[in-house]
Order: sequence, then C-alpha cells, then structure tokens
Amino acid sequence: MEQIDLQQLLEQVQQGKIDVVSAISRVGGNIKDCGSARLDFDREQRCGFPEFIYGAGKSIEQLLEIIPAIIANNQPVLATRIDAEKAAAILEQHPEAEYDSRAKTIIIRKKSLPQKTGKLLILTAGTSDLGVALEAQYTAELCGVTTELVADAGVAGLHRLLTATNQLQEADVIIVVAGMEGALPSVVGGLVKCPVIAVPTSVGYGAALNGFTALLGMLTSCASGVSVVNIDNGFGAACAAIRMLGLKR
Repeated sequence: MEQIDLQQLLEQVQQGKIDVVSAISRVGGNIKDCGSARLDFDREQRCGFPEFIYGAGKSIEQLLEIIPAIIANNQPVLATRIDAEKAAAILEQHPEAEYDSRAKTIIIRKKSLPQKTGKLLILTAGTSDLGVALEAQYTAELCGVTTELVADAGVAGLHRLLTATNQLQEADVIIVVAGMEGALPSVVGGLVKCPVIAVPTSVGYGAALNGFTALLGMLTSCASGVSVVNIDNGFGAACAAIRMLGLKR
C-alpha cells in the first residue's frame, strides 16, 4: 500500500491543491482487518510510534492473529500486559519472541530500526518499580530511542540519585517511576531543564491506595512542568517521551 507523506499532504491542503476530506481519507488508508482487530499501520508516521498491542483482555487466539500481521508489515512487535499462559502460547508459535515476566511484555525485534534523535533516561524510586520502568524502556527501544535505566534511586537514600548527576544532565527526556508517596519526580523536576514524565506505580502499603497516593502527589508536585501519566502506565510514559523527542528533529 502507498506510503503517505503527511508533510507533503498538509502542504497540498494549505495550497488548495487537495480538499480536507480527501486528505483525511488518504491518511486513514493503511488499515489491516485482522479478525477482531483493525491494525493501524499509519500510526508511526502520524505519531512517532508504531501499532503496539495491549494484551490484557485479548485472547490467545486474538494475539496469534495480530502478531503475524504486524510482522508481515515489517514492524516490531510489542505486546503489553501479557501473563505467563499467553506468553507460553506466543513463544511456541514465535520462538524468536522475548518475554519479560517483570514487565509482562512480549517483544519481537526488527534487525534494524531508524534511530531517533535524543536520549531517554528512565529512573525508578525502588526495585519494586522496575517492571513498569522496563515496560517504558522496551516501548522506547522498539521505536529507535536510545535509553538508559537507573534503578533504585529513590528519596529513601537520596545520595543514590546524586550519583546519577551526569545522566540527569545529559538526558533529553526523563521518565521517573515511583510508588509509595511518589516524591522522586518532584526532586528530579527541580534539578533538570529537560521534560520530566512521572509514572505513579501501585507499589506501597495500605495508605498508598494502589498508586493513588503517588498519583495525587505527582499531580500536586511543587516542581513546575512535570507531566504525569496513569498508574503503572510505563507504556504511556514512553509514548509521551517519543513525542517530545520528535520535537528535536
């Protein structure tokens, strides 16, 4: 199917060479019907990241329909929220796949990916936040983003964060993953000039309320300009980072 050059298409609309309705119909053209799913293979050109799979709620049969279609379109495969049973079935059909039980992700890499400009740093407050951080890291890496992960750098031992000062200053975007009271993004947001994306996790004892305490703490951060995604949403944080890094082109 024809690849659409969005910039050229928008310029044609601006110059009056094509009407808006015709332009929209051309942009939405690369859709692949795949059983119960309709795969959007224009997503990477529009958004900067390709069609990935949210695995929760999908059956093994549905996943085994979708994955070959993505491979056939020469795109990397990322399926999030994959439990061990689904992973075993996928690995049986696709032995080249990689399953990470901490991140609950299945990935199938392409041999080569166009590298995006910029560097993404991912920080976790604790080791228990690592699964969410890895979900973010795999998402970014499959989009061609250079990443670095620094784990267990929370405010319970602030000196651990200070040992990562060089990484903080060299990063173009930082994702900070934290549970409990969610304090780490505020600290990082007060130290760096690059965008900071905060990810609350469901890690913590009773009053942590499965991540709501960290979420509310991050939303009320005194470090201005920190962005916040949903609880345990490493994938969403990576997609936000990819959009931000796209501005560096």
